[in-house]
Amino acid sequence: MAKADIGLIGLAVMGENLALNIESQGFRISVFNRTVSKVDDFIAGGAKGKNIVGTHSIKEFIGSLSAPRKIILMVQAGTAVDACINELTPHLSEGDLIIDGGNSNFQDTIRRNTDLAAKGIRFIGTGISGGEEGARYGPAMMPGGDPEAYALVEPIFTKIAAQVDGTPCVSHIGPDGAGHYVKMVHNGIEYGDMQIICEAYALMKHVLGMNAEEMHQTFKKWNEGELDSYLIEITADIFTQTDKSGVPLVEVILDAAGQKGTGKWTSISALDTGIAAPTIAEAVFARCISAVKEERVKASKIIRGPSGKYEGDKSELLAAIHDAMYASKICSYAQGFALMREASSEYNWDLDLGTIALGWRGGCIIRARFLHRIADAYENDPNLPNLLLDPYFLEVIERTQDNWRHVAAIAMQLGIPIPACSSALAYFDSYRSARVSANLIQAQRDYFGAHTYNRIDADGKTVVGADGQPTVFHTEWMVEGRPEVVVD
Repeated sequence: MAKADIGLIGLAVMGENLALNIESQGFRISVFNRTVSKVDDFIAGGAKGKNIVGTHSIKEFIGSLSAPRKIILMVQAGTAVDACINELTPHLSEGDLIIDGGNSNFQDTIRRNTDLAAKGIRFIGTGISGGEEGARYGPAMMPGGDPEAYALVEPIFTKIAAQVDGTPCVSHIGPDGAGHYVKMVHNGIEYGDMQIICEAYALMKHVLGMNAEEMHQTFKKWNEGELDSYLIEITADIFTQTDKSGVPLVEVILDAAGQKGTGKWTSISALDTGIAAPTIAEAVFARCISAVKEERVKASKIIRGPSGKYEGDKSELLAAIHDAMYASKICSYAQGFALMREASSEYNWDLDLGTIALGWRGGCIIRARFLHRIADAYENDPNLPNLLLDPYFLEVIERTQDNWRHVAAIAMQLGIPIPACSSALAYFDSYRSARVSANLIQAQRDYFGAHTYNRIDADGKTVVGADGQPTVFHTEWMVEGRPEVVVD
C-alpha cells in the first residue's frame, strides 16, 4: 500500500474537516486519535470511500507516512500538545516535521521549536482560522518556523488554503513563534470586531427599538458596502433565526460570553511590549463582565442609570452607528497591526504586514473587504507606524468621526455600555494629540517616589544633555519655592 503524503492527529471537528480538505485536494492522508474509536467512526462515516487511512496506534500511524514524515497536530493547546510531541518523537527520524495547528501560545511554540531542533526534528506552529467550514473548504493559514521546514508542506498548504483572486491565503509568516503570534493577534482583532458589532446591536435594540427583521435587513445592507465582512454577514443571518417559542433565537441566548484565551494573550502581549491596544482589551473585559450574569442581575435591581429616551431622528442615528462601527473597526485593526509591528522588531521576525493582511482576505473569521486597503497601506509605506496615518484610513476617520462622537455621546447619555467603540475613540483622540496629560503623571510620580522627569525646552522638545541623552530632573515638591535639580 502506498504511503500517505501527510498525517493528522486529533479528530475533533476541526481535525476531521481539515483531513477531508487535504484528501479533496488529491493527497493521501493518515489519521490517528487518542480515543481510537473516533478513528473507526470517521473512516466509516465522513471519510468512507476516501483516500484516508485510519490507524490505531502511534507506531502504525508513523509507519503509514512517507519520508520525511509530515504530521499535523489538531489537539487542544497546552499540555496536550507537549504530550503528543513526547509520544511521537521516539518514533521519528531526523528531518521529520511536526505541525501544531492549534491555538498554542507563541511562547510555547518558540520553546517547542528550540527543543525539537536540538533533536533534529522540524517544527512549524501554524495558526488556522475559519472554523469548521474553513477547515473543510479552505482556511486562512499562518505557518511560522524554519523556511526549509515550511517548504516540505507548502505544496499541500497552498492547495488546501482559501483562495482569493487565485492567491492562496497562506504564506510563511516568519521564524519560530511568528505564525502563532499572528494568529493570536488575528483573534484579538476578532474579539474587538465582535464586540463592536454587539454594541451596534445594543444601540439598535435599546435606543432605536429595532426588531430582529429590521436588524437583519440593516446588517444585510451594510454587508454590501464598506463594512462587508464575514462577521457582518453572519450577524445578518443570526437575526433570521426564530426560537421554538416564537421569539428571535438570539434573544433567548444567555448573555454570558465565553473565551478560550487568545484575546487575553493579545492584551497581555500589548502590555508586555508597551503597545496601546485598548479596544482589544476592552473587548476581553466586556466578555469578563458578561460572565458575572447573576451579579449583574442583582446589581440591576439596586443601581439605577439614566432614564431618558432618544428623541432624535432614528435614520440619522442608524447611519451614525454604521460610521462609528467602521471607525472603531479601523482603530481595532490599527492596534493589532501596531502590535505585530512591535513584536516583529522585538523577536526579529521581519513580519510582512501587507502580506499578512492579504492572507486574511479569505477563509478566516475577520475576512473583510477593506483588508486589501491595509495591504495597500504597507505596500505604499512598509515602515508605516500606524494605519491611522495612511491616506485612505485618514480620510475615513475624518469623514466618520462626527457621527462616531455622536454615537458615543448618545450611548453614554442613555447608559448603554459601548466599551469597544468608546475606547477606540479615546485611542484615536490620544494618538492624534501632540501633548497629553502624562506630564502630570510624571509630576505625581516624582512627588511621591522621586522617580524624576524630563523637561521640555522653549521649542517643545525634550531637554538633551551633552551625552545626547534626555536630562533627568527631580523636584523636592513639599519644600515651597525649591527649584528642580538635575540628576546626573
